[in-house]
Amino acid sequence: MTLLRLTNIFKHFGGVHALKGVSFELRAGEVHAVVGENGAGKSTLIKVIAGAHQPDEGTIEIAGQTIDRLDPKLSRELGIAVIYQQPALFPDLSVAENIGLRLDRGGPWRILNWRERHRRAAELLARVGADISPSAIVRDLSMPRQQLVEIASALGGGAKVLILDEPTASLSEREVENLFRVVRELRAAGVGMIYISHRLEELPQIADRVTVLRDGSYIGTEAMADVDRAKLIRLMVGREVSAIYPKSKAKLGDVVLETDHLGCTASGVRGINLSVRAGEILGLAGLVGAGRTELARILFGLTPADSGRIVLHSEEQEIRSPVDAVAKGIAYVPEDRRRHGVVLELPVSANTTLAVLKQIAARGLLNFGKERRISEGFVRRLGIKTPSVDVPVGHLSGGNQQKVALARWLATDPALLILDEPTQGVDVGAKSEIHRLMGDLAARGLAIIMISSELPEILGMSDRIAVMHAGEIVGLLSREEATQEKIMELALGSSTANA
Repeated sequence: MTLLRLTNIFKHFGGVHALKGVSFELRAGEVHAVVGENGAGKSTLIKVIAGAHQPDEGTIEIAGQTIDRLDPKLSRELGIAVIYQQPALFPDLSVAENIGLRLDRGGPWRILNWRERHRRAAELLARVGADISPSAIVRDLSMPRQQLVEIASALGGGAKVLILDEPTASLSEREVENLFRVVRELRAAGVGMIYISHRLEELPQIADRVTVLRDGSYIGTEAMADVDRAKLIRLMVGREVSAIYPKSKAKLGDVVLETDHLGCTASGVRGINLSVRAGEILGLAGLVGAGRTELARILFGLTPADSGRIVLHSEEQEIRSPVDAVAKGIAYVPEDRRRHGVVLELPVSANTTLAVLKQIAARGLLNFGKERRISEGFVRRLGIKTPSVDVPVGHLSGGNQQKVALARWLATDPALLILDEPTQGVDVGAKSEIHRLMGDLAARGLAIIMISSELPEILGMSDRIAVMHAGEIVGLLSREEATQEKIMELALGSSTANA
């Protein structure tokens, strides 16, 4: 049975052709993946299905019925629900209240049956296998548990079409497995799901079919079993991407950073011994909670060390704050770029110079001409796609936001660059560009520590790999000896050999 069919959909925003004749079909009891680079039209397609955007041309059929004008209210009534990457819940209300607000009917002046609300919430949570109390406050729930609350709410509202937008972007491997279990159970119950993801490696595990979009155009639909990662990439970017990990042989210089039994009790990190040389990319691998980000925060002075030593260029240093770190030549691009990497409301020019304000100010007044010259230089150097440096960073794609975050810290002329999940949530084309930039920076003598949860990225871009488990480095592997199996053995605590 066909739940949803879009035929020859066009959507324009001024002179921008967001969708150009896109067709799409979703069947009952299937997971249909939609892939494409940033700007391919995925978000616009979702909003058309959800009724947030009206198509300029084309037809929409839901359960065999042609819909002349779809709006968000009608979309929900027809059984369509969208689960976005960031759950749209009220954080200070309980789970039962959040579910009830979506499902309750009637005017504002009515008596609420709280016992029934809790009973219904518990029933829906059980349906998606979520061991969550209806009384729990949403703010206290992890991201994956909030996603399950949203899915439970959608099912309670009679959702037959569930759209999952980058649902695993912030999840650990165990959390991904639990989400996939829920998705499979919903598929068996006849729910149709549209699955948006940049993580191509997970699609064979969960998707039945895949549709590829490129530059707003429909490229094709394939059975998932008939395509591999390489073919999907060719369809997505319109060219061969033979070097997603364009790593060349490193020419190493002097040791830039050494740590000697470095630790921080509050962060759970202890006994860290490692070194990074100029021109080297040191990959930092491990499972979620292993202490990788905590180590980065120690090195950058966000949570200062309380034991051990940090040695930069053969001199012991005390780093008690980010100001100390920047002064000593350390830069840090954090994992959550939208919260800590860039200021979305500020233009590209201001974002690229935030870390060097003293250099572009005199007597407390900003030199806007110098700010513009610096930012325009990084736009050219890093290939940031933006109409001008005056555009707010929030208007750029995820990959270009990441480049702006990188530019901010490169402006400080660091000797050591720490990158935490540098390509998380960006498409395969942007990922290749960021990897190329990393290679170029290393070739110029920059020492780089790269934290990544993607083992292909760790293996593809690292000269050496340090593996963490429970706050310690439990193994150090050369590029030649590293394999996914060896890294996972160490990450799971199978070995206790300190680096």
